[in-house]
Amino acid sequence: MPSYEHKKLIEKISEIDKMPEDQSEYAQWIKATAHLELLRANAGEDEIIVYASGDYTFIQSVVVSRKAIYPLDQDDLLLWSGNIYSGCACYEWGGGRDDVWIARTAPIDGTKSLSACRAIVFARTIDGLQDKNSSYFELSQEYTHVTNIHWREAHRAYCRFDRRGEWEHVVSITSGETCHDVSLVSFKRKPLEEYLAASDSILVRMFDFTLLNRKDFREWSDGPEDVVKKKTLFYRQKIDSGKAAYTTGVQVVELKRGKAEIFAAIKDDTVQADDSYVEFIARDWRNKRIALISTSPNTTTSYFQASHNDLPFELSPAFFRPEVLLRYKGDRDKYNIEERDIICRGGWRLRGYDVNEAGQVHAYICDLSKLPYEEQLYWKSFNEKPKGGISERAFINDFEGEVVDVSDPLLQIKLVLRQWEDRKVTWWRLPDHRLADRVNTPRTSSRDEWGTAFKDLSKLVIECLHTGGIREELGRRNIEWTKNDKSLALIESVVDKRLDGLRLVQRIRSKVDAHIGGDEADSLSTEALQKHDSYASHFDHVCRQVIVELKLIERAFGG
Repeated sequence: MPSYEHKKLIEKISEIDKMPEDQSEYAQWIKATAHLELLRANAGEDEIIVYASGDYTFIQSVVVSRKAIYPLDQDDLLLWSGNIYSGCACYEWGGGRDDVWIARTAPIDGTKSLSACRAIVFARTIDGLQDKNSSYFELSQEYTHVTNIHWREAHRAYCRFDRRGEWEHVVSITSGETCHDVSLVSFKRKPLEEYLAASDSILVRMFDFTLLNRKDFREWSDGPEDVVKKKTLFYRQKIDSGKAAYTTGVQVVELKRGKAEIFAAIKDDTVQADDSYVEFIARDWRNKRIALISTSPNTTTSYFQASHNDLPFELSPAFFRPEVLLRYKGDRDKYNIEERDIICRGGWRLRGYDVNEAGQVHAYICDLSKLPYEEQLYWKSFNEKPKGGISERAFINDFEGEVVDVSDPLLQIKLVLRQWEDRKVTWWRLPDHRLADRVNTPRTSSRDEWGTAFKDLSKLVIECLHTGGIREELGRRNIEWTKNDKSLALIESVVDKRLDGLRLVQRIRSKVDAHIGGDEADSLSTEALQKHDSYASHFDHVCRQVIVELKLIERAFGG
């Protein structure tokens, strides 16, 4: 669906277009006071009307160079005519020429000031099609590219991901099914202002509000029309004996922000206000203390700039309860948890996080500072004093600059499976590359997280076993099998050994993650904690069994 602000604009246009039944109210209504106020108010709002067509409302907009329109020639601008349904290009021929050429035309006629204007919205109609989909709106391709937006039918908007990984409705569109329904194209102000500032342009809106009772009105009288000229809003208006009126004119929509501010935001969209930084309890390596360290760039220093100050290093680590990761594991479409990175789709990336021996998640202040403010506050809620140092892997990677030998059993599983995929083995096939990214070691005392980890591991390893390829191998070895044999039973026939690790993965996946509960699920989780102290240690233990069995499978198939 379109943005909330877009829907409120439709409601507003529908409201002011409703013809009053009371005669005194009708006489006021035709003066277009509410319609002009809509323009004035909307010029300062965050959702800008670029095109609108209702029962009595018509608004359209073009973009024009500042140099071409300033100083404003209001008399010339009031001569505008045309609309965005007229098209911007067509074939032409004749005039004594034998060839055919492409004629490119401005969307607005009658005014010299807008002779070089360009449309950013195009209204299109499919000739010959007689249904509600025959008319639709396109955007300037230049605008969609610089703003990196894409049409999303479900949202009825051109969208992109914001820094929080949510769909941002940059341009919302509603196409009215009849001439009495409101059609509206509205733009978010911030990206529109960036485009206007970068192209040194101005948004110019032309409007026509012809307000009358169509059943009773016959023709306009010969009376004069008034011309009202204000700085950015000027129009011609004729009120015909309290029976009908038209108000047609032009509005120049100025930028709310200065160019310097807009350009700074374009160059670095991670810049935050001075009060939008968070202090974390962190280990101050440099000053050998535990302290509150802000993510503001002015409160930390790098190794290369440390000679003239005693500020904490930007690589000071902050520590967090492991539950901080549950938010990202709970929404796999939005977040991707990699070995040492957390990625929010289209938004932010937290680099260099890891888990120490005490089970604490840790991340460096300089990396936390790149998160949106709200995300920093979320991490702050799990912040605690360090119970130990950073992980050995993080120390070797980040401070000694060396590659750590792979010791993580889950990572070893992924490496083996990646090799299988590259070799296109016959006994295992990966239908979705996201399956590997979704398997993560459980870090908390949550049984749900533990069960989900085994579900994801089962999907990646067991459910990707290819029954057809395994049966072919059994056929070559003259080993009998039945149609009821599942992939795990078939693979055990090839290796001639019971695969206890994979069996346990399958068992936990079916008994615990199903949320049915019961004695067996309780028994499995209790046994895991009693023997291994934590779900993380138990998961690592099972993964070590699985990696041994994967290598056994590989040897059995001659891999």
